Amino acid sequence: MSPVLQTRDLVRTFGAFVVTDKVNLSIAAGARHALIGPNGAGKTTLINLLTGYLEPTAGSVILMDQDVTRMPQHERCRRGLVRTFQINQLFKDMTVLESVALAVSERQGLGTQWWRPLARRGEVVDEAAAILERLKLLPDALETTRNLAYGRQRLIEIALALALQPKVLLLDEPAAGVPTGESQELFETIAQLPREVTILLIEHDMNLVFRFADRISVLVSGALLVEDTPDVIAHHPRVKEVYLGESHV
Repeated sequence: MSPVLQTRDLVRTFGAFVVTDKVNLSIAAGARHALIGPNGAGKTTLINLLTGYLEPTAGSVILMDQDVTRMPQHERCRRGLVRTFQINQLFKDMTVLESVALAVSERQGLGTQWWRPLARRGEVVDEAAAILERLKLLPDALETTRNLAYGRQRLIEIALALALQPKVLLLDEPAAGVPTGESQELFETIAQLPREVTILLIEHDMNLVFRFADRISVLVSGALLVEDTPDVIAHHPRVKEVYLGESHV
């Protein structure tokens, strides 16, 4: 089976500084794939290259067997490649339901009609409510986003991503800034997403990574050090040396 997302000798430089060094990444359809590595390893830069936020210096990005290397961000999104960010990108003054309904409307090409009362767009509301129910956010549907706990706001960002019906969902540190108890609940909810959605995530909490991921890629100094199962990664001598230490032996 062809990978749903892959890179071929992907390079990004800033002047003489090599941030992404001939990375060959392969993400299988339906995978729960984690990208880990020390601070400054180039993880977010790699996500930015995958999504088109940055253009590579060399190499290519392949999405579902199509070269999208020079394709703009919005076109990649339309083809099913959707991301979240380290810092929330939310509509803080909207209710949770309004925010997700707006994302659904944009996907359906109805964004210019957003002035119409939400109650008149039953199919949009129904889809938004179904997404909120999947993420256990339905009780907060009528709450203003800014009033919710940070962990709940992280789930709202994932809800906005799901409203775009992604085939590949890139999560950039979804638990960043979230208290431990809430981050565990957050990952339990993410883990229950259907396998039709392939997930690639960056995360620093290794306890969460090893419970969630079925494949892990380790990035060091912009280069891919190793890719394997969580058990192999946890006992890999070089990975322990440069990143894990001895706590995951």
